Amino acid sequence: MDTPVYDFVKNYCESKKTRFHMPGHKGANVLLECEAMDITEIEGADVLSHAEGIIKKSQLNASALFKSGETFYSTEGSSHCIKTMLAVIIDDVKRDKREKRPYIIAARNVHRAMIDACALLDIDVEFILSEQSGNICENILDISVLDKKLSDCCDKGNMPVCVYVTSPDYLGNIADIKGLSEVCDKYDIPLAVDNAHGAYLAFLEKNLHPIQLGAAICCDSAHKTLPVLTGGAYIHISDKYTGRYRDGINKYFTVFGSTSPSYLIMQSLDLCNRYLADGYDKKLSECIRNVEKIKEFMKENGVCIVDTEPLKIVIDAAASGYTGDYAANELRRYDIECEYSDRQFVVLMITPQNDKTDFERAARWCKQSCIVREKKAPIVYENIYQKTPERIMTIREAVFSASEYVDTEASLGRICASETISCPPAVPIAVSGEIIDEQMVKLFKQYDIEKVCVTCKI
Repeated sequence: MDTPVYDFVKNYCESKKTRFHMPGHKGANVLLECEAMDITEIEGADVLSHAEGIIKKSQLNASALFKSGETFYSTEGSSHCIKTMLAVIIDDVKRDKREKRPYIIAARNVHRAMIDACALLDIDVEFILSEQSGNICENILDISVLDKKLSDCCDKGNMPVCVYVTSPDYLGNIADIKGLSEVCDKYDIPLAVDNAHGAYLAFLEKNLHPIQLGAAICCDSAHKTLPVLTGGAYIHISDKYTGRYRDGINKYFTVFGSTSPSYLIMQSLDLCNRYLADGYDKKLSECIRNVEKIKEFMKENGVCIVDTEPLKIVIDAAASGYTGDYAANELRRYDIECEYSDRQFVVLMITPQNDKTDFERAARWCKQSCIVREKKAPIVYENIYQKTPERIMTIREAVFSASEYVDTEASLGRICASETISCPPAVPIAVSGEIIDEQMVKLFKQYDIEKVCVTCKI
């Protein structure tokens, strides 16, 4: 597969032209030794927010690989993409001259960028809570619950602008995107998916990418699971919604993003196309087999492994009487740095770029870990969802109101100003505009949140 962005920059470097343009390093490799390949939007380099040349050609290559209606690059991660996606959806709905305030139906385990987008765009959110999970990273949206909810909305004549889910979540749970999209289609509502952790799903033997399964629009963080520089991300639109959303993406990428996108990141996205086209599916299959082997090895040695997406190893340390943070510190003694840990879980993210040594270290840890050798009584955590929080201000009103930080104990009864999330994407203990209740205070303490941002209005 051709690499138009990389080829242009490489040829420009080799031309040895005088750089009387940005960036200020002028291509001299004085700090990172990659400066020569770092350029700006010079003649022929195209413009990311309105791509018509080499970037457009590269994005078409990505679209073909992901089998989307159209694919767009971001050099500012999924955070940039989430804001853009929601703005595009709202913009599309406004064409129908909607009179009521726009709102979204969403599973509550959202990245903070989604809450930030709602504040900036003045969108309301109606969260659907899971009745199953006791962990802050999980909120599985049930198909039948969504169907009933949308039916009620239809009867009231006030439909949401979209349904929004995060899948996979931080613990590797994959939502039933196909089932959710079919329900959304039934009510002619777009399904938007934060697929930040799942770019690779398009290249499994059975394609599980949200666009393939019926989502209207989704974002992928390429850098999370593909060999792309940090900040590289995609927005994908389905065939059905391409005509409606294409222009809006170009418009809002500029509103929410920098006018100086990184050409280093763009080159990595461009080169990734060739990497994906050149036998990536086989490399992925081999990697998944290795992950399955180490998971099985851990299970045989007494480690509680949670069933998850193929490229995550999620260890339930609490099942052995330890916290996930304790297990993460153990792993560091074996030169293993985890992706995430909390009071219950440790999350390891794997890609084909992990080698034999990495798996050998994991095996050595497993053989000697206290989680295996010195098991204790399991730690059982209560379900964190007991009731829907009370909201008395819109997200926008709360975020942009006068606010102050108070001790956790003093936050009881106050209005949350800035969302409180232990890690993104996760269930916010309190969302901007909600009244902080006793359960929230209890969870703040459990997740070591000592200060909470509340509105000055009491």
